[in-house]
Amino acid sequence: MDAKPYLREISLKRDEVPNFEEYPFNIPAIRELDFLEFHPDVTFFVGENGTGKSTLIEAIAMAMGFGPEGGTKNVRFQTVDTLSSLSDYLMLEKSFKRPRDHYFLRAESFYNVATYMDETGYLGGYGGKSLHHRSHGEAFMVTLTTKLRGKGVYIFDEPEAALSRTRQMAAISAIHQLVQDESQLIIATHSPILLAYPRSKIMLLDGSGLSEIQYKDTEHYAITRDFLNNYERTLEILLSDE
Repeated sequence: MDAKPYLREISLKRDEVPNFEEYPFNIPAIRELDFLEFHPDVTFFVGENGTGKSTLIEAIAMAMGFGPEGGTKNVRFQTVDTLSSLSDYLMLEKSFKRPRDHYFLRAESFYNVATYMDETGYLGGYGGKSLHHRSHGEAFMVTLTTKLRGKGVYIFDEPEAALSRTRQMAAISAIHQLVQDESQLIIATHSPILLAYPRSKIMLLDGSGLSEIQYKDTEHYAITRDFLNNYERTLEILLSDE
């Protein structure tokens, strides 16, 4: 039996959910969740804002033992109390083999993690230099390429937020290196570039629930393709006074 995926499956403890009409269980992707099997290499979550991507990925990270704002499992702090209770209702099925490394990269709270690293003085894994002394994109990339050691489980929430298109392509290369080094990644993203990574499974969260989708069937791919191929006509429509 292969060690990967380290996190094989999650399921919702439906019998324990107090009320499916209250947040976060009223989000269709959560309400309809029975079980979800993960790809051995990369599983992507996609969907419009408000469909539950960050809620679900936060809950998975919390159930895995991460702090709410990200970092390694040793980073334990919380600046804002906005957590959902979803992690308490997830059941995790794991591999027989434990991963060697773990990291939760959350774009919206990465600044807070960088501050925590400065305060604790633990910068060795980040090249020995404060993340605040780097650009946002550089800080993300040094985390991907230096901090993450391989043979790990890595959870990313919108890692493209600080990355240029060129850096997103570099991130694909970094992700591939981690996959080749026996890592598993779970990523919520809006990036059509990251979604192109082939050794992956794409899960769409929408008003119907949670379903697998092919790359070229995602709105991220289709809208980007159509805009670039017809940008002049699209801008005419978008900027029309009528």
